Amino acid sequence: MKKFLAIAMAAVLSLSLAACGGASSSTASSAAASSEAASTAASSEAASASTTAYDYSSYTGETIDAIKAAGKLVVGTEAQYAPFEFKDLDANFVGCDMWLAQQIADALGVELEVMDMAFDGIIPAVKSNQVDIGIAAFTVDEERAKEIDFTDMYQKDEQMLIVKKGNEEVYTTKESLAGQQVGAQRGTIQSKLIQSALPDSTLFELDKWPTLAMEVANGNIAAIVVDGAVGESLIATNDGIAQANFTFSAEEANFGKAAVVAKGKDDLKELVNAVIANVTADGSFQAAYDEAVELAGTLGV
Repeated sequence: MKKFLAIAMAAVLSLSLAACGGASSSTASSAAASSEAASTAASSEAASASTTAYDYSSYTGETIDAIKAAGKLVVGTEAQYAPFEFKDLDANFVGCDMWLAQQIADALGVELEVMDMAFDGIIPAVKSNQVDIGIAAFTVDEERAKEIDFTDMYQKDEQMLIVKKGNEEVYTTKESLAGQQVGAQRGTIQSKLIQSALPDSTLFELDKWPTLAMEVANGNIAAIVVDGAVGESLIATNDGIAQANFTFSAEEANFGKAAVVAKGKDDLKELVNAVIANVTADGSFQAAYDEAVELAGTLGV
């Protein structure tokens, strides 16, 4: 078993994000949002890393059969959320979420097609069958679960409060944020967290995290609440912001990331859960995450 895992890990570590690095972009339109579509052909090595390491042939069902018949898995994302999903200098979709998407496509034996759209358009696209699955660092929460099904979680979250550099010790309590504008990306769990955990603050929403970071750096708003991994990337690329000495309680911010599928597509969800279980257990997802963090830092995104 150790030898088996070593082989799988070696393949993943040598490739990691290469599986999704060959995507090419083209313009597409949808009712939810203007989006970019990209078809990603898995390299033979990447396919070997997933399809020979694990056998998913026993997973069958109406949704899986339809995806195999189409020859592609269509994944909805919002590619401005490094290190989870972003683009490299050649406009290829990269990041640990895109790596995970490629593993799922490999498990199905099909090509990967990525549709880049506004974050709040992904769940409607999943529900309307415009995409087969949404992978965009979705945080599991009860309200979203009323509309779609979450897969098992593939990463636990830590929430971060980012402030203008120099204000790290200014905004350290909920009381210090009372009456202040605190920002988050529109439609995210962070918006809900601000409303529930910081009721005396005013929620400020925009569509993109980098734009929100600039609002903080320019002193237009007091802070933003963001996932820890994304926050680290924002800080690394913006000298005007820093992490505040502020902590949400475990009860307030006990979150984790999962993919989303339409209700009724239990066969697809079961296969995705199997992929998630394997790549989290063998450490390959963590390896992909670590490489995505490094790549995001190199690109300055």
